[in-house]
Amino acid sequence: MPYDPNNIFAKVLRGELPKVAVYEDDKTLALMDIMPSVEGHALVITKEPAEGILDLSPEGAQALIVTVQKVARAVKKGMAAPGVMLVQLNGAAAGQSIPHVHFHILPRREGLDLKLHGRGMVGADVLEPIAAKIRAAL
Repeated sequence: MPYDPNNIFAKVLRGELPKVAVYEDDKTLALMDIMPSVEGHALVITKEPAEGILDLSPEGAQALIVTVQKVARAVKKGMAAPGVMLVQLNGAAAGQSIPHVHFHILPRREGLDLKLHGRGMVGADVLEPIAAKIRAAL
């Protein structure tokens, strides 16, 4: 299936939709998930038009994982979490809901339950103070 340039992340990258950014370079963007499963839930997306990780160029995959590692460290530190969970889905059959390759970074601690993703949206006013903690930890 060809890449859909009208997916939500493509629109965010073009500036057509708002975002609460955490980190950005020439190949990747890290932002807060507007439907978080847990406080501090961040996303890392590639700027390369690719639906899944298998569609990325080797250079794009390398840039993506380097940013995931950098942002995961910052999420862990900024949220004072003893662990982080990384989630990356490929294809609708695997649960991918936005056809643009991305990683979820979720701070984790014992006893902290995850909410179902996509069940509730939060605004920039809630996300910005959390994003500030993560940016400060970069």
